[in-house]
Amino acid sequence: MNAPSFRNMLERHQLKLQRAKTEILQVNIGRRCNQACHHCHVESSPLRTENMTAPTVQRLLELLRNSTSIHTVDITGGAPELNPHFRMFVSEVRAMGLAVIDRCNLTILFEPGQEDTAAFLKDNSVHVIASLPCYSRENVEKQRGRGVFNKSVEALRLLNQLGYGKSGTDLQLDLVYNPGGPSLPPAQEKLELDYKRELLELFGIEFNRLFTITNMPIKRFLQDLERSRKLESYMELLVTHFNPHAVQGLMCRNLVSVGWDGQLFDCDFNQMLELPLGANKTTIWDLDTLDVLTSAPIRVANHCFGCTAGAGSSCGGSLI
Repeated sequence: MNAPSFRNMLERHQLKLQRAKTEILQVNIGRRCNQACHHCHVESSPLRTENMTAPTVQRLLELLRNSTSIHTVDITGGAPELNPHFRMFVSEVRAMGLAVIDRCNLTILFEPGQEDTAAFLKDNSVHVIASLPCYSRENVEKQRGRGVFNKSVEALRLLNQLGYGKSGTDLQLDLVYNPGGPSLPPAQEKLELDYKRELLELFGIEFNRLFTITNMPIKRFLQDLERSRKLESYMELLVTHFNPHAVQGLMCRNLVSVGWDGQLFDCDFNQMLELPLGANKTTIWDLDTLDVLTSAPIRVANHCFGCTAGAGSSCGGSLI
């Protein structure tokens, strides 16, 4: 396939991609996880040892105190809850009045030492975005491993019991769907209705929103594409479904991603590819406030087609 580069595609459509006001700080607080999912772009597993240290967490807190535009701290991993400073970080951020997202794989809630994690999340009104790639046991366990589905269902029931996903509470519980293979996700609104119907009828589970996210052709999913000889066809799918209307909603415009070691990136995917921030300041020790990143250039590469295909894709689901 003789496809244009992502940068050339932007030029063809006379589109300019640069940062707006930085509103979301996304923090990869560590790569250790109790799971090793086939689609994981972070390549997390129980064997990973990378974890954000206390000095790095304190530096982030300093930057947040000095920044005026950020309203949300989005904590990811690995399993974020496995970082020993996770609870301190969450508590300090909430004390500043900022919203906190915990990207939770659900099964972590049953690991040793995590017995009261769900209650901690509730007590701090943490927004939980939980991975559940399907409402079918077969599809979930094909991606995430044997036994994961039942534990995920029990974790969602536990969160429901605490008030998450229930009307009349401010405890937000959202789910994430990603395709099981090299295809684009279906329409988010329709799939959300299917999820809500199936999970309520089969398991009595309620949640707020469903986010559909396109699998990015990087790391573990890229390796799977290469093994199955589907990389070229998948990239062709992404390129031919390029949607110029998705560009202005891309998460890299108002989000900055921080690695476990304090390096700065335009997004979590660039972080995994070790493509530093497009600006000239590339670590949290290079600046005094995150506000200065407004209008900075954004580093792009061909994996960006994954965020602009079809209805678009971001950490908050489809863009259109």
